Amino acid sequence: MKSGFVSFTGRPNVGKSTLLNEIIGEKLAITSNKPQTTRNIIQGIYNDKDTQIVFVDTPGIHKPTHKLGQILNKGAYYSIDDVDVVCFLVDAKAGLGGGDKYVIQRFKDLNKPVILVINKIDGLSKDEIFKKILEYKDLYEWKDIVPVSALKGKNIDTLIKVIRQYLPDNVKFFDDETITNRSLEFMAAEVVREKILRSTGDEIPYSVTCVTTKFVKDKGNRIINVDIIVDRDALKKIIIGKQGSKLKKIGTEARKDLEEIIGAKVYLELYVKTIEKWRDREKYLTEFKFNDFNE
Repeated sequence: MKSGFVSFTGRPNVGKSTLLNEIIGEKLAITSNKPQTTRNIIQGIYNDKDTQIVFVDTPGIHKPTHKLGQILNKGAYYSIDDVDVVCFLVDAKAGLGGGDKYVIQRFKDLNKPVILVINKIDGLSKDEIFKKILEYKDLYEWKDIVPVSALKGKNIDTLIKVIRQYLPDNVKFFDDETITNRSLEFMAAEVVREKILRSTGDEIPYSVTCVTTKFVKDKGNRIINVDIIVDRDALKKIIIGKQGSKLKKIGTEARKDLEEIIGAKVYLELYVKTIEKWRDREKYLTEFKFNDFNE
């Protein structure tokens, strides 16, 4: 039996969460076209007849501008140090940038296999993909280089086979039915945040978080309350929208996703609250469970 922990690491918005969801076949991590969508360490468990891979989706490594950013980076660095294999994801269409080089520097003293995963190859020709491989191949001693399209599910089987080569012989860490370490309460808050990211402009993503305050079962249904936290009243007005139209749309889309994930009817209530400078206040970073790696 081959089993172990594998980290998806890279700068923001390279497709780490999309790749995790594609491999596991379930929506475990929220996705959007906004950088730093992932804010927590999320595990997805892949099983086949002789392999168990615990994938660790991490926040994108970036230059932080507040305490929350520092914590997210610390979580990403922790995942690099505490796994068996690191998969470094890059965006083939965006090309090599300073953010990629910044993350690669973190691998300098890393004594474990690092696989370069060139994501978003859909729409690129073989010659273009080959040029991307050449662009990155001498930047580090990669154990392997695997081009994939997480969005289209292309070359995912090859990636699994490559990763398996570098896993230790080990026991299973989870039973075959477990696909994530995250609770449904966590997923509820994240799904709401995803709908906010997808339906609002660039001023929203970095200053909003969501917290599930109620999650109860009632005759087979689920009653869920989620608080939407922003750092200023102007953003609160944007999320609520004219006569509550934006908030209603966010709630409707989130409820549909949650009913599919949970497999039951969901009654979802959303509340928007302003907490000034919450991203720099220890009290709220702890209360919203961001401080796991800040001890």
